[in-house]
Amino acid sequence: MKFKEFLKKKDIEISLKRYGIDALGAMAQGLFCSLLIGTIIDTIGTSFHVPFLTDTVATVAGADYTVGGLAKAMSGPAMAVAIASALKCPPLVLFSMITVGFASNALGGAGGPLAVLIIAIIASEFGKAISKETKVDILVTPLVTIGVGILLSALIAKPIGDAASWVGNLIMWATDLQPFLMGILVSVIVGIALTLPISSAAICAALQLTGLAGGAAVAGCCAQMIGFAVISFKENKWGGLVSQGIGTSMLQMGNIVKNPRIWIAPILASAVTGPIATCLFKLRMDGAPISSGMGTCGLVGQIGVYSGWVKDVANGSKAAITAFDWIGLIMISFILPAFLSLLFNAGLKKLGWVKDGDMKLGA
Repeated sequence: MKFKEFLKKKDIEISLKRYGIDALGAMAQGLFCSLLIGTIIDTIGTSFHVPFLTDTVATVAGADYTVGGLAKAMSGPAMAVAIASALKCPPLVLFSMITVGFASNALGGAGGPLAVLIIAIIASEFGKAISKETKVDILVTPLVTIGVGILLSALIAKPIGDAASWVGNLIMWATDLQPFLMGILVSVIVGIALTLPISSAAICAALQLTGLAGGAAVAGCCAQMIGFAVISFKENKWGGLVSQGIGTSMLQMGNIVKNPRIWIAPILASAVTGPIATCLFKLRMDGAPISSGMGTCGLVGQIGVYSGWVKDVANGSKAAITAFDWIGLIMISFILPAFLSLLFNAGLKKLGWVKDGDMKLGA
């Protein structure tokens, strides 16, 4: 009983919501403010030939960094601090996570984000447990937090990162091998994750999901966001179109709980657009992996696809960005999700499964 009281006093809540929703969602925000923003800055600099954005602005330990490169280099600390913030860590623990995030991300390799998530959660909770328990808190709390984080990074960051990378590579390999079937599976699963109160962006980042699988993930997310935006237009008008179409379809979760059948149309749309993306348009998302799970949120998914094109052209793996590429991106991102969701939803209304007002968003 005393142990439970101690955990409650320290606000240490061992739950799926705290770790699988709050921490994971915060990790995605940390990635957005570092890796993703850095990628966008680099893409703008390269695409529009902006010297300030393409020139080296800092050289650290022999490595040259652009403005975007500096932002991307801070992805580990940004993720860890975001996670610690979501776990309501006191200041000394929060600031100590900068070191923990850097270490766990660097040692985690390609699957660094998952290593950061796990290690940052554990180190944060240890830091919270020891915080203000001694008279020399300013020394003990950072020492414990950083010590636990570095120790775990040395012991398990690489195995966690390797496992995440292996799973991601397996998904991408399977998608290349079976683009139709995997196009459906990846599109539907990642799209559903985007609407659920978990982070599809963080999942894609943790698994380093790019390539054709990344394209399918983008398709699934767009189907959910654009799908809900258009089929609920009658109830939510232009505000709902914008808030869901370039914001998040997660806004519909309350309505989904009331009537799960409203989710059928966007899910079916994702099952169609996924294989069209992989088989017909060969849509690849070779930008930052987090973009695969963002869909049309701030048009990040589309920016990710474009930045991938730019990178592929620069390294010679792609000859040029073609009109067919743009048609595919627009069709998969906007036109097909809207058309298919409206079509499927009309059928559901005829069956009486969905009624006017079922997707009305709260004020």
